[in-house]
Amino acid sequence: MMESVKDMRILYMGTPDFAVLPLKCLVEGGYNVVGVITAPDKPAGRGLKVHESAVKKYAAEQGLRIYQPEKLKNQSFLKEIKDLAPDIGIVIAFRMLPEILWSMPKYGTFNLHASLLPQYRGAAPINWAIINGEKTTGVTTFMLNSEIDKGDIILQKEVAVAYEDTAGTLHDKLMFLGADAVLKTVDAIFSDTYKARVQNFPEDELKTAPKIFKETCKINWNQDTESIRNLVRGLSPYPGAWTELEVKGTIVQFKVFEVAVHRSDEISGKNPGDIISDEKKELHVVCGGGILAINKLQPAGKRRMSAEEFLRGFKNIGNSKFV
Repeated sequence: MMESVKDMRILYMGTPDFAVLPLKCLVEGGYNVVGVITAPDKPAGRGLKVHESAVKKYAAEQGLRIYQPEKLKNQSFLKEIKDLAPDIGIVIAFRMLPEILWSMPKYGTFNLHASLLPQYRGAAPINWAIINGEKTTGVTTFMLNSEIDKGDIILQKEVAVAYEDTAGTLHDKLMFLGADAVLKTVDAIFSDTYKARVQNFPEDELKTAPKIFKETCKINWNQDTESIRNLVRGLSPYPGAWTELEVKGTIVQFKVFEVAVHRSDEISGKNPGDIISDEKKELHVVCGGGILAINKLQPAGKRRMSAEEFLRGFKNIGNSKFV
């Protein structure tokens, strides 16, 4: 019989940076992490150097037992996990789990999701919260079941989305909030002090967070200034909003990482995508109903730079247009 929450045998599953801090807090808090499941190593970059997940790197530093199965239904892998006799499973930013794995721990498996479920179910909740101009978001822990992001809610924590937040800054806010939520959830499960709440909400009122694709990231200059600003900050620093610049019949692609609303009134005689620039320091673009200042951008094949740096090396801006 377990005398303390620290006796619970925890099976931890995760891959990216977002999943490292909760694991670190568990380890440093003296919780009993008996195994860590993460993504297999894979070649990346020009030299195809083997890339290890952020979770693997931390787990290896701590001497934790690591599993990297190609297939989660592999019988020998499942037997190894069963032999660990886990009491609770925790999954954060990992892949879909088969029921045979998530149901194996004695008390089941819970997930940490970076939104206030049932809003923003899906792969990219942080990005979409900003793209949609939300003022509040948060994290949710919930028990896994056979439906994606639809299990019973255990705990939720809210945080304000600041006007200047990007996907990067909000990621970090939610990472710290989520780490605290994970520890509180483990404690609540051990002490049986929580009441799981069914995700009962009209489906037609839900906002989703589907995977981000390249076409999602293209700037539509016909949109209003705030919508474009939200798109840019919701995709910064990764994967980055992008646009194309037409220069004398040639198309050059750019990523845009920071913009500011310069003017929100209608511009007579100008069309969306038209550039207003002093050709020295400021790069302003006409949008639907206003003007945006591009502050940071990255031409294809080059480094990220300020508008001033870009304009110093680009002499035909007056004859160009974003499309």
